Amino acid sequence: MKKIKPQGRKLLLSFIGLLIIVAAAFIYISWIEIDKEYVFETETVKKGSVSNTITATGTLEATTTVTVGTQVSGVIEKLYVDFNAIVKKGQLIAELDKSTLQSSIENAQADLDNAEAEYDYQKANYERVKGLYEKEFVAQSDYDLAIYSYKKSKASVKSAKANLDRAARNLSYATIYSPIDGIVLNRAVDEGQTVASSMNTPELFTITNDLKEMQVEADIDEADIGMIEEQQRVEFTVDAFPDLNFEGEVSEIRLQPNESSNVITYIVIISVKNPDLKLKPGMTASITTFVEEANEVLVIPGKATRFNPDSQLLENYMNSITSNQENAENKNPRNMGEGRPERPPGGRQELGETQKVVWLKDGDHIRPVVIEIGIDGDSNIEIISGLQEGNIIVTSFAYGEDGNTNGTSKKNDDQKSPFVQERPNRKSGGGPPR
Repeated sequence: MKKIKPQGRKLLLSFIGLLIIVAAAFIYISWIEIDKEYVFETETVKKGSVSNTITATGTLEATTTVTVGTQVSGVIEKLYVDFNAIVKKGQLIAELDKSTLQSSIENAQADLDNAEAEYDYQKANYERVKGLYEKEFVAQSDYDLAIYSYKKSKASVKSAKANLDRAARNLSYATIYSPIDGIVLNRAVDEGQTVASSMNTPELFTITNDLKEMQVEADIDEADIGMIEEQQRVEFTVDAFPDLNFEGEVSEIRLQPNESSNVITYIVIISVKNPDLKLKPGMTASITTFVEEANEVLVIPGKATRFNPDSQLLENYMNSITSNQENAENKNPRNMGEGRPERPPGGRQELGETQKVVWLKDGDHIRPVVIEIGIDGDSNIEIISGLQEGNIIVTSFAYGEDGNTNGTSKKNDDQKSPFVQERPNRKSGGGPPR
C-alpha cells in the first residue's frame, strides 16, 4: 500500500473541506430560495373622512377692546372700578380733581358777563349815533366808529360763550364713564396720581366687551392665503388646555400684509365662542383651518397612488402565476384557460388632473386601475369613481424572506404611469406566489 505524503494529505483535506463548504452553501441558498416569497402590503377601500388643512399660529383677542383715557390733565381723585370688574356702558368709573377746572368755568363766566355788558353799551351807543347820523348831526366817521364798536362787542360775546362752553366740557371730561359693556382688563393709574394730557391721551383703563365671544388673529403665510375663505371651519388648541380642541370660523381676511424677516403674512380673523370663559386674551393658539373636508366618503391612503411596482419584479410574479396555472391545468384539463391572469397593458396612458392609478389585488392577481379622485387630503384621498368599498389595493410589493424587502420594490413619490415598459432589472428574482 502506497503511503500518502504529508503534503498530499494536507491537500486532500483542504479539497474535502472545500467540498463541504460548497455543499453547505448550496443547501443554504436552496433553503433561502425556498423560504422566499412575494410580499404585498395592502389597504382596503372603505368609507371615512378626508380633509385638506392649513396650520398656523395666532393670538386670542377680545372682539372689541377700548382704551379709556382722559382729555384733561389733573389728579386722579377717585377710582370706582378695579381689575376684572364688570361694567356697563355709561357707568362712572373714575373722577379727576375738579377744583382747577371749576375755576376755569368761573373765569369764563366772568368774561362772558363782561362781554355782554360791553355789548349792551355799544348797542345803545350805536342806536343813538345812528339816529343822529340820519338827521346829519354827526359826522360819517363817528357813525362808522359806532358800528365798529357794536360789532366788536357782539363778537366778544360769542367768544366768551365759546370759552365758557369749553371750560364746561373740560369739567365734564374729569368724570370718566365706561364707553361699552364689558370687563376691565387693565387699570393703569392709582388714586392721587397726576395725569398730564398733551400730545397723547393718558391711559386709565383697558376695557373689553363680553369675553364669551372672542377672536383669534392668525398669521397666514402668503403661500396659503389663497386657500382661505370666509366661513371655513377652524380647530385650535392652547397651551393652557392641551387636551381640548376649540372650534371657530373664519370671519375676516385682512388685506394689509405684514413683513417679518422677508416673510409675508396676512391676518385672518377667526370668530370663537367662549361660553365657559376658559379662553383668555393673549393666549397663543395653534390653528388648523379646514380648507376642504368630506365625511362618509370612499377613501384610500395617499401612498396607494404613489405606488408603482418594479417592472421586472411584476413580470416575474406574473410568470410564476402563469406557471402555477398551467401546472393546475395539466392536472385538470377541464379548467383549461380558466382564471388566467391578465397582463398589464403596455404603452403610456394620459391621465387627467383628477385621475390617478392604483393597483387592485384580486386573489393572486394584481392589475392597474385608473380612478378619479376628489379631495387630496393630508393622509387620505377621496375616491369619486373607479373603486368600490371593500376593494383591496396594493401599497407595497416586494420579493423577500419573511416579508423583508430585498430592494426590488420601487415606491416613488412622483406618480408614474404603470403602463410604460421599463428595462428589466436583472437583480430581481422570481419565486412562488404567496
